[in-house]
Amino acid sequence: MPHATAPGSERRTRVLRRLANTVECLTTPLLPDDYLGLINPLWSAGEPRGRIEAVRAETADSATIVIRPGRRWVRHKPGQWVRIALDIEGRRHWRTYSLSSAPERPDGRITITVKAVPDGLVSRYLVRRVAPGTIVGLSRPQGEFVLPVPPPSRLLFLTAGSGITPVMAMLRSLTRADAGAREPRADRLTPGTAGSLGTCPAMPDVTLVHSAPTPGDVIFGHELRVMAARCPSLRLYERHTRTEGRLEPARLPALCPDWADREVWACGPAGMLDEVTAHWAGLADRLHVEHFRPAVPWAGGAGGRVRFGRSGREAEADGATPLLAVGEDAGVLMPSGCRMGICFSCVARLWSGQVRDLRTGRVHGEAGDLVQTCVSAAAGPVEIEL
Repeated sequence: MPHATAPGSERRTRVLRRLANTVECLTTPLLPDDYLGLINPLWSAGEPRGRIEAVRAETADSATIVIRPGRRWVRHKPGQWVRIALDIEGRRHWRTYSLSSAPERPDGRITITVKAVPDGLVSRYLVRRVAPGTIVGLSRPQGEFVLPVPPPSRLLFLTAGSGITPVMAMLRSLTRADAGAREPRADRLTPGTAGSLGTCPAMPDVTLVHSAPTPGDVIFGHELRVMAARCPSLRLYERHTRTEGRLEPARLPALCPDWADREVWACGPAGMLDEVTAHWAGLADRLHVEHFRPAVPWAGGAGGRVRFGRSGREAEADGATPLLAVGEDAGVLMPSGCRMGICFSCVARLWSGQVRDLRTGRVHGEAGDLVQTCVSAAAGPVEIEL
């Protein structure tokens, strides 16, 4: 039986609707939300935004960016990633970074931890130049590299370089499940204060094997060591590759004898992940992998001459090089984002010819189609609008 609506409730609804319509008319061509965005960009109900509140150095070439998200932010799961939009010299750039903060962080802030790469415009800007107060665009958190709820009783994390960032979010979430403490600042942690940070009785049995060139290159190194000191169920093994060489998966039993019985989360360079995937060939259901870049199974095939219509630039391309790289090498201003085929920031309109999807090898395209230049290569002569 339908519920009856009180006359007073109907009147209030009509009054509120008229008020909203009146406000919208008075603010045309802007909407009320546009004025909220002018007062405080984080109040906007449009594109999710965030304000950078702090930049903290982690190593000589990496930093953690503390961001206060706006009201449209959706709480993330540990291990997920987010797209960040940053304006540099009048041009907006989108990049994808793993979230390194626990979603339970009491102050509501989120963090990304960025490693500056030599040719990385955005990563170098974030690590070296960005100022607190900068407004950035945010996507909703995405990604399947997450722990189930509840987590397995025994975990193995295999990470290298900046591959520690999504796993750090998981570790912070696991160790703070009961404590509810604020995420500690690495520069304020000392071995003598480890006990004051509380214990982690709810944490499952965790082994973390992390590789970096030197102890000073370990992102979150000090915090990880303190965390391991106060959590008996967390075993941390650092591999310093400059003196010890790369860790071969075949040597894992010496560090983690029950490796085959554990659920594994691995994140790091492509070469490491290829070795890990091969080693777990018979146990693939236990392995969870996060790639920084998409796997590209297609390594050959005919390419062609690529013409960039608006700029008038042309270049010869093989059948395995993404159109994004072809255009950048030719001096074309190419839109890009995650460069992984995820964010759809690199789309361009195809004027003629066809392209090959580097993830599947499929040839496709008709004049007028939008193609992702970061995961598409020339399949014969191609003309795109850029």
